[in-house]
Amino acid sequence: MNKERNMNGGNGKKEQLEQFTTDDRNQKMTTNQGVKVSEDEFSLKAGERGPTLMEDFHFREKMTHFDHERIPERIVHARGFAAHGEFQVYESMKPYTKAGFLQDPDKPTPVFVRFSTVAGSKGSGELARDARGFATKFYTEEGNYDLVGNNIPVFFIQDAMKFPDLVHALKPEPHNEMPQAATAHDTFWDFVANNQESAHMVMWAMSDRAIPRSFRMMEGFGVHTFRFVNEEGKSHFVKFHWKPVLGTHSVVWDEAQKINGKDPDFHRRDLWEAIENGDYPEYELGVQMIPEEEEFRFDFDILDPTKLWPEEEVPVKLIGKMTLNRNVDNVFAEMEQAAFHPGHVVPGIDFTNDPLLQGRLFSYTDTQLIRLGGPNFHELPINRPVCPFHNNQRDGYGRQTINRGKVSYHKNSLAQNTPETSTEEEGGYKHYEEKIDGYKIRRRSDSFKDHFTQATMFWNSMSEAEKEHMIEAFSFELGKVESKSVQQQVVDMFANVNTELARGFAKAIGAELPEEKDNKVTKKSPALSQENTTKSPATRKVAVILGDGFQDTEVKGILEKLSSQGIQTEVISDQLGMVKGENQSELEVQHTFLTADSVLFDAVYVAGGKEEDKTFYKKAAYFVQEAFSHYKPIGATHAGGKLLEGANMDESPGVVISEDAETFVTKFTEAVAAHRHWEREVI
Repeated sequence: MNKERNMNGGNGKKEQLEQFTTDDRNQKMTTNQGVKVSEDEFSLKAGERGPTLMEDFHFREKMTHFDHERIPERIVHARGFAAHGEFQVYESMKPYTKAGFLQDPDKPTPVFVRFSTVAGSKGSGELARDARGFATKFYTEEGNYDLVGNNIPVFFIQDAMKFPDLVHALKPEPHNEMPQAATAHDTFWDFVANNQESAHMVMWAMSDRAIPRSFRMMEGFGVHTFRFVNEEGKSHFVKFHWKPVLGTHSVVWDEAQKINGKDPDFHRRDLWEAIENGDYPEYELGVQMIPEEEEFRFDFDILDPTKLWPEEEVPVKLIGKMTLNRNVDNVFAEMEQAAFHPGHVVPGIDFTNDPLLQGRLFSYTDTQLIRLGGPNFHELPINRPVCPFHNNQRDGYGRQTINRGKVSYHKNSLAQNTPETSTEEEGGYKHYEEKIDGYKIRRRSDSFKDHFTQATMFWNSMSEAEKEHMIEAFSFELGKVESKSVQQQVVDMFANVNTELARGFAKAIGAELPEEKDNKVTKKSPALSQENTTKSPATRKVAVILGDGFQDTEVKGILEKLSSQGIQTEVISDQLGMVKGENQSELEVQHTFLTADSVLFDAVYVAGGKEEDKTFYKKAAYFVQEAFSHYKPIGATHAGGKLLEGANMDESPGVVISEDAETFVTKFTEAVAAHRHWEREVI
């Protein structure tokens, strides 16, 4: 009887909901007001390469609805972490820009930086294969400047009109809300196959760049083309880069999946601990600049957000350094309430007609209105500028300013027409005067139509190990796709990038192998390969496996020497407390084999202990074997050497065994600096 009642109740609820249920299949697209839509790919612009127009009601409706889809968590970039710091320019950039914070090498500018994943919810793991947000707020004396970018220099789409579609496709599928923080599902790859402008970004997303070792070892890019404008009104097109001083490094995919289980807070913990330890993350700010008169001299459109400017053609000029030196005091008040916006600029920095950037200039303010409850999000402490602000805006949710007086309009005589505007000479912001001449049109410039050349250049630039990782990434992602049609569409699409790549993952997923394509692109950009990045042992974490009876005098000396190289060591044993050496000196154990894992460390040093039994060495062997399979540096002295020899690791690249402390430290430090040893044959 109860069962029958429950079934009827369920059916009653279903009937109640059916009046609101719709099936969009086989229907004509309309706006929410019922107006039929003639074009849903391109925003309305003043000419094919012109700016997006405010009168585009379809774009504004579509983007507004998208911006307000989640409350209060960010729709994208929900999972993140942040820190405070400062930026200092190396030399005056006055010839290129009048931006005040880029003038004085002796004057630091406070900054706040938020790193994030894109696709996952606030509670998702941090080692998802995903782009990473890299958003920087400069608190300048001329107002706040937000450089809102990613760790990948290009994007999936060319026009902001497509952004809601992209995110809908990569988010968990709406019928079952799966999978979380992952693109390995049908709707994402269906979007890719049917929106081939995504080819270049997908190549980056399938590369090691999408699974960074840490926020501290991750590049940042402004993605879009902006403008520098100097005091004479001269304009340069500019792209922004953040170059980590420690180099750009990644984890391997198997390792990433395990880290998400072992420590889903891995990236934020790494950032927090580095700052707490005084190992302040550092990034150099670089700019690529193109004089306005050279806008059309390249074989790609410099306003296309799916294209990068190869560093070999447009060198990156390093102009300053950012140091993150203070953790947040309260995650919600600072990190969660931080409101970034690419439209927050200062005099000397301006926009271009990049159609994706143009849409973001509308979308970000719109998003903050719903996420932070109203128009006064700029008054929250983390968002408040360091310079005073005065205008006639009043009231609204969350208002903190108490305005005196009766006047709140411009122009006026009751307050002597104050607050008054500033001239350009007084620091008033003046938009760059660009001539616009074109029809109002929904169309994409023909110069945006090449979707594969730079994707191929990216493939050509990778090392053999990186290429193999990309084939494996495609194989994993598409192996999770259920639709055979979508799988084949993606194979056929990426055959336009490189036949070897497409055939590699086609074979893995059982798809039809594509025919050889006549792809004549041989161009490379060595700067794109992580094999060519800075390699340093500094701040690398080494797991030190110790047992009772270890060679305490020698081992302590080795640990001190490793520390002097900037390497961090943490002792692992079979129980917490103190581990005793053969001379009865002690070292504290930070982790047991149960509470630690090799995936949480950059390298392993095995010293062992004479008094330990087979159970200890069995656990140690498992720990070391996993690190070995992830191509990590492994070192051993004393009893540890026998363990590696027994596992046939002793002659493998990146494995260092020595009884001489000086020799061991030198060679092991070199192995740690190398990050990974891809030439190793994994047992």
